[in-house]
Amino acid sequence: MSGTRLRLAEKLSYGFGDMGYSLPYNMASGFLLLYYVNVVGLPAAAVGTIFLVARLMDAVIDMGVGIAIDRTRSRWGRTRPYFLFTAIPYALVSVAIFAVPGDWSQGAQLAYAFITFKLLGILMSLGAIPYTALMPMMTSDRAERLKLGGMRSIGTSVGVVLGTAAVQPILAAYGGEKQPGGYVAAAAVFGLLSMLCILALFRNCRERVVDDSPARFPILPEIGKMLRNRAWMVSFLFCLVYFVRFGGMMAITAYFAIDVMRAPWMIGVMLPAVAGMLLLSAFFAPPILARTGIRKGCIAVLSIAAALFAVLPLVEGQPPVFLAIYIAACLANSITITAAFTMIAETVDYHEALYGSRHEGLLSAGVSLATKVGMALGTAGIAFILAGAGYDPAAVTDGARTAIRWTYYGGVVALLLAQVGIILAWPAGQPQKESHGQLALEGAA
Repeated sequence: MSGTRLRLAEKLSYGFGDMGYSLPYNMASGFLLLYYVNVVGLPAAAVGTIFLVARLMDAVIDMGVGIAIDRTRSRWGRTRPYFLFTAIPYALVSVAIFAVPGDWSQGAQLAYAFITFKLLGILMSLGAIPYTALMPMMTSDRAERLKLGGMRSIGTSVGVVLGTAAVQPILAAYGGEKQPGGYVAAAAVFGLLSMLCILALFRNCRERVVDDSPARFPILPEIGKMLRNRAWMVSFLFCLVYFVRFGGMMAITAYFAIDVMRAPWMIGVMLPAVAGMLLLSAFFAPPILARTGIRKGCIAVLSIAAALFAVLPLVEGQPPVFLAIYIAACLANSITITAAFTMIAETVDYHEALYGSRHEGLLSAGVSLATKVGMALGTAGIAFILAGAGYDPAAVTDGARTAIRWTYYGGVVALLLAQVGIILAWPAGQPQKESHGQLALEGAA
């Protein structure tokens, strides 16, 4: 196995590979619900159903992609061919989802929305799963992996900043949030950046830690082993809850700023703050987590974030104070994403210690599924809440505002505390090989 120190160009290319795949996805997460409901005029409940059904279908697609990665043998390696062949289609489809034909019937528009959103998800799977599988193949050194996790956090943060804050000026240049041309223009710019980042990932990153297991393997027994891998299960649940919260916040923040705070300008501060804190934490999260360990570090910062979010309702009338506390909460929570990226890589080593095989693709597919299902549940949940509250963008009622307010606060605090409960189960020691179907752990608290 390789503990080789990685070149800076390789680390940067790996980190901005996340930007390549997340930039169009982040724009969709932050603005697609708003675009479908407020611009195209689609019913919120129907849009929520599209988000939910499309992502639940990924359960089969993601596992198929993961198995395909483990079976891939090419002159570019196991993961890199997927970067080469998804770069251009992913960029094109990221524009198509914001180009719903305005003169079609509502039924045809809903069909178009579902098909293009589903295509984006499929292409995301074909790129993001091998991208996640690549980290444990690049190095076996934990310090290097934490640095890669930090670089990935940088890529994630830049993707969120561009996918949120940079959208507003483009929309303004085309006449505001209700003009469809601005969404297409922003998506086209981001699609081009996405393509360039993904091609750089293909060119500069290398696979060094190679699994020598056969390309063909029995699928169901390996899935059973994956489900018995405690480290994998904790990573899966941790990412699932994280992205339920992330997807929900991305979808509801615009409504919260406009209809609750009555300050649309706050959209351009609150959404980018999530990314800005990811960028900042990328530099100090690796040394903090190396010192505290993943479990203790995550418990501490998640508890701090939950306490800060619980204070926010008390300072709604003071926007500067509100934003200061909000940004501090985002900073505390952002440390956990670097931890999550490292946990996913270590899940592969844990699996190898248990079963003698790595199966990076299969394990990464499971965690990718958690990411996408979490985003779907978060985004769809907001759409269903808006529909249930009778939200009408032309006449927002006090009841709808109340639903938005307490979903925003209560949902975030509950999910942060759920992550605390999940990370308590992260294994603290090395596993013993499975014997008679039982999983034994050494040193796990």
